[in-house]
Amino acid sequence: MGDEGRGDLSAILSEIRAGRPDARDRLVRAIYGELRRTAGGLMRRERRDHTLQASALVHEALLRLLSGEALAEVADRRHLYAAAAQAMRQALVDHARRRNAGKREGHRARVPLDQVLASFDEQGLDVIALQEALERLAQDHPRPAQVVTLRFIGGLSVPEVAETLGVSDTTIESDWRFARAWLKGQLGGPQP
Repeated sequence: MGDEGRGDLSAILSEIRAGRPDARDRLVRAIYGELRRTAGGLMRRERRDHTLQASALVHEALLRLLSGEALAEVADRRHLYAAAAQAMRQALVDHARRRNAGKREGHRARVPLDQVLASFDEQGLDVIALQEALERLAQDHPRPAQVVTLRFIGGLSVPEVAETLGVSDTTIESDWRFARAWLKGQLGGPQP
């Protein structure tokens, strides 16, 4: 997105905070393609026969962003995409919890996000354990926790994360290595 698009997003975010009724619709139109590409990157990690559409994850993230006051704290494009990646992560975690509750009750209702979680299961990754570990990491090391969310869930590259967080690529690479090692110590298994 060019500088003009960045300015447009900042203006739209200001209009949302000011309560302009059509600003949320304009925001969705402005960011949908980028969020769709992010979700598509996440879905490319899936096995070939999955049926989940990346748009389902985008829609869930948008619902989370647009409900309540989530956008009131979003200052600019960087924070917006970080909030969207966080919303995608939380959607996956919430769904995993519901799915696991269904397993304990002896029935399994399949919904589209199950395909994403199945992929994580195939990788030996417990999404709920990852969420809990990320919450612990964020308490003492918030930026490395953000890096994991943006890289692993958001599918962003190192330069994209660096731009989003306003730091250098080298800093992001260092945070990524640190977070992966820390999470491996916590989870004892595959790293994100």
